[in-house]
This record gives sequence, C-alpha cells and structure tokens, in this order.
Amino acid sequence: GTVRNTPEGMELRAGPEFRNNAHHMVLWTKDSFRSDLKIEYEFTRLDAENRAVNIIYIQATGSGKGPYATDLAEWAPLREKPAMSIYFDHLHTYHISYAAFPQDYIRLRRYMPEQQGLDNTDILPEYKGVGMFGTGVANRFTIVKRGQEIALRIANAEKEIFCHWRNDKFPPVEEGRIGLRLMFTRASRYKDFRVAVPG
Repeated sequence: GTVRNTPEGMELRAGPEFRNNAHHMVLWTKDSFRSDLKIEYEFTRLDAENRAVNIIYIQATGSGKGPYATDLAEWAPLREKPAMSIYFDHLHTYHISYAAFPQDYIRLRRYMPEQQGLDNTDILPEYKGVGMFGTGVANRFTIVKRGQEIALRIANAEKEIFCHWRNDKFPPVEEGRIGLRLMFTRASRYKDFRVAVPG
C-alpha cells in the first residue's frame, strides 16, 4: 500500500492483487482518543473496482492477551501482512464498512477479540443499496460516537444518508486509535480529516 499527500488530499492505495492479504493497507492515527468523539472527513473513491470494501476503525486497542498489547504500536510487526483476521481476532474496536461492493452497503461491527472471528459482531441495521460512492464523487462523512450510540451522516452534491446504531449487546468501546483500511485493489482520497472530543 502507498500513502501520498496531494493538494487535493491524502491518497491511499492498497496493493493490486485481489485476495492477497499482503495487499490490504491500514493507516492509524498516532493519537488515541477517549470517550465520546466526532470524526469528520471528505472521502472520494478513486478506483473502479466492483469488489472489496473501505473501513474506518473507531477507537481500536489490542485485546491485551498474549502479544496483542492494548497499544497497537507494540505489536505492529505482527500486522506487516494486515490480514482482516488479525484485526477482528485481536482488536477491541468499532468498524464501519462502506463503499462496499458489489452489495453497496454500510455496516457497523463491534469486534470481540479472542472469541469468535466475525460471527455475530454486526450491529443492526445494515444499510443496503446506498448509491453514493461513484468513482470521483466527493462524500462528506460525519461520525458521532456518544456512549453506546453511533450516528453517521454522509452527503455529496446529489444525495445524503443518515445511519444510526445503538450497541445494546456488546461491551462499550471507550478508547483507542482511529484507523483507515482499504482492502486489496482499492484506492481512496481523504481530505480535511478531523477528530473532536468533548471539552
């Protein structure tokens, strides 16, 4: 994967080989964020792929078991090949997947590390047939996490969508880094990425 800063924003490009775990990419914030927060950014899809997804991880920490320390930086070498399974098997985090093709859905998950893989990690509802992520279309994201609730607004020049979830079945996620994942073959641009916390 590559990261390139341009006047139009930060371009992230995963590797070109589909189903090659070494061709995923994840970019993490240096800072860890505690409690409630708001995340804002402009997202533009640069690829024309009809498969794989983009993901934002919200407040991710390691499970704290074995080598998977709470601070992700302590076991970065274990993620040199960033297979999805390493993340959902060993992270506490919320995950929002979007620009997800071919189904074109938006989905929230709460990983439960050292337990069950991805089974039963979804938090309903799932939003299908979104129709907002055309190649080259700039979409403004606003994510608000407050307590056990997450709200998402996505807007572009033609359309907007509001998503809302309440985590009633999993432990809360209260602290951690924010990460951007592109699965293999995907390319995206991010602009004006901001995180705000209360106080």
